[in-house]
Amino acid sequence: MVVEKYANAEPELKQELKAIAEKIVSTGKGILAVDESPNDMGERLRDVNVENTEENRRAWRQLLFTANKDVISQHISGVILYHETLYQNADDGTPFVELLRQRNIIPGIKVDTGLVPLFGTTGEHTAQGLDDLQARCIQYKKDGCDFAKWRCAFKITKDTPSKLSILENANVLARYASICQSARIVPIVEPDILSDGDHDLTRCQQVTEEVLAAVYKALSDHHVYLEGTLLKPNMVTPGQSCPKKASPQEIAAATVTAFQRTVPVAVPGIAFLSGGQSEEDASVNLDAINKYPGKKPWTLTFSYGRALQASARSAWSGDPNQIAAGQEELVKRVKANGAACQGKYLAGSVSSEAARASNFIEGRVY
Repeated sequence: MVVEKYANAEPELKQELKAIAEKIVSTGKGILAVDESPNDMGERLRDVNVENTEENRRAWRQLLFTANKDVISQHISGVILYHETLYQNADDGTPFVELLRQRNIIPGIKVDTGLVPLFGTTGEHTAQGLDDLQARCIQYKKDGCDFAKWRCAFKITKDTPSKLSILENANVLARYASICQSARIVPIVEPDILSDGDHDLTRCQQVTEEVLAAVYKALSDHHVYLEGTLLKPNMVTPGQSCPKKASPQEIAAATVTAFQRTVPVAVPGIAFLSGGQSEEDASVNLDAINKYPGKKPWTLTFSYGRALQASARSAWSGDPNQIAAGQEELVKRVKANGAACQGKYLAGSVSSEAARASNFIEGRVY
């Protein structure tokens, strides 16, 4: 007897997950990622000479969430929160979750608890946090989160990523996705192939295809309902130390080809991580990907953290009198990426405070 793999998923559950996923990747909209841990956030704040306190972290997130409502609502569909931020309030006492809902933005939550060394490999990692994930997801759903994010990272060297790393991380991502869906939460699957290294574009494409093929095999094996998921991958780019740079058109061709070969049509959308690119490069490359000819059955949009926040944070620099200036910088980048995910961005048309500054951090394994 043949058993349909989604037989245990009630029609109402599948319908709910699919509707959430499709809303997140609505035309012209993407995700703002503000899921940095307190330690990670501390590095960003130190860059602008701001003390890393809970209040300063709250004030920074409030600046982002209260920027121009019309623009933010038009181009941001979801926000990935960190646990701390989920339970914080605006100055007037409004919970951040409610503030986002008022702007028609779906709250999401980072649920992996960080990377740990993968024993038996050469400097490779996997992500932890599965043990109590079911209970946490149930609670997060009650507290207003409709989607989640889990990141696994892969580094390209002569010998990596290893078969063990690819298999282990693919299975971890699939187990996470399955648990999320059982709690009525849409899982964003994030296999992040790091830009550290001197590998060329071809090598990154080959690794991207190998990793994504393994991830979707694992998702199938775990009976994950693909229509109720989203993918958050790297763009296919040369390593940061590669002497041969790639044009946006070359990046677009390699990226779309890799996805055509590996990502099922059932997946509603692909929301790229910025991977340390400058704000402008992240917009230009996303635009080139959407302009690239050929079959692209998924919505191709953004899930940016640093590439949406760098100029805004620089303009703000912890000064209460510069909140409006910081918000204006955010609005510029939100508009730029809203256009880029529709293939309508004109390179260089948005002048931002730190638009061309690299956001790359070598060896980043938060």
